[in-house]
Amino acid sequence: MFQKILIANRGEIALRVLRACKELGIQTVVVHSTADADAMHVRLADESVCIGPPPSRDSYLNIHQIVAACEITGADAVHPGYGFLSENAKFADILAAHNITFIGPSGDHIRIMGDKIEAKRTAKRLGIPVVPGSDGAVTEEKEARRIAAEIGYPVIIKASAGGGGRGMKVARSEADLVVALQTARSEAGAAFGDDAVYIEKYLEKPRHIEVQVFGDGAGRGVHFGERDCSLQRRHQKVWEEAPSPALNAEERAHIGGVCARAIADLGYSGAGTIEFLYENGEFYFIEMNTRLQVEHPVTEAITGIDLVHEQIRVASGGGLSVRQEEIRFQGHAIECRINAEDPRTFTPSPGTITHFHTPGGLGIRVDSGVYSGYKIPPYYDSLIGKLIVHGRNRVECMMRLRRALDEFVVDGIKTTLPLFRDLVGNADIANGEYDIHWLEKYLAKED
Repeated sequence: MFQKILIANRGEIALRVLRACKELGIQTVVVHSTADADAMHVRLADESVCIGPPPSRDSYLNIHQIVAACEITGADAVHPGYGFLSENAKFADILAAHNITFIGPSGDHIRIMGDKIEAKRTAKRLGIPVVPGSDGAVTEEKEARRIAAEIGYPVIIKASAGGGGRGMKVARSEADLVVALQTARSEAGAAFGDDAVYIEKYLEKPRHIEVQVFGDGAGRGVHFGERDCSLQRRHQKVWEEAPSPALNAEERAHIGGVCARAIADLGYSGAGTIEFLYENGEFYFIEMNTRLQVEHPVTEAITGIDLVHEQIRVASGGGLSVRQEEIRFQGHAIECRINAEDPRTFTPSPGTITHFHTPGGLGIRVDSGVYSGYKIPPYYDSLIGKLIVHGRNRVECMMRLRRALDEFVVDGIKTTLPLFRDLVGNADIANGEYDIHWLEKYLAKED
């Protein structure tokens, strides 16, 4: 087991990893920018190192500073959390060159799954169902027209190196295709420094289903069930739940088994999430995230397994702690992402939190790194906390969520709490009848 882990992140995920390390008796080091000097994870860590000014590129994305912090403090492993450097293959490679363990998959696996085109090819080879579309990057309009005609309109054009909805355009006819192709390539080049795009069949009303997987790097793989992340705004997840209200037991077991076998065959090490669009009983691979997800607590709630403990165990060479047949799924869990944003316009709302009170009681968990008097900096992601609720079934979970939202108080800034109080009373949400477009239609109707 590691002696000292450096946590290369901030906010609630840094605090989440820190707590897991303390439970395992591992010393902790956190890095921070000057803007985060008073952050909760900095206060609670055994050691802290300031690595630069507020801009992420000068601090949390500064690989050389983070490696130097490891060497200064004697950290023998790095947990990247999510975001920032968590899916940076170069970072994983540099740590390996310095004999520091990256708590995550190999640089090669990060590279494969970070390239959407290569990821799709790999998924297809591993037996994972994929969306019909191009086999590689599309550069010529003639080729784009041919592929679109073969798979049928509408089609979606996506950036190979993309994410978060950037470099993504829908074409509903041949007349739309040329403009969509040019726009997507332009956006991809500007956002990611790579204008490669590919074409897929566009599904009209799919759900977003993702499967939590783990591999031991030596040919064993397991899945921890699925999460439904269909409530999204501009391709950003807002509400996640497990298990999905849309799947039956047979579908759940099937797609979980497919993903677990694929991870084993890949020789993958650590946590990963295989994401699908799901429509009319069919699953279509869209991407794989080679890191811990923001919404991992809902999986922990229904399995009783600490996924960060599992990450650390696997990275230290201890292998997986459970076999597939030992994983039991109990009840239902929902996570709401509480952001420092205007609930109507989603404009960021940095500032000082004057009062912060979290709900409690059976089945309630709040992951947050803020406190009364804490100043939300304007430089980073607006997530300030996650409310996770667990019940014996979805009905009980929704009842408990409604009560917890009423208890949650954040004063001094605007947050998305009012949005969730609206959603929990909506009939479609109560019935689990929504797709990836539902929330944006709901918000447009409210305006």
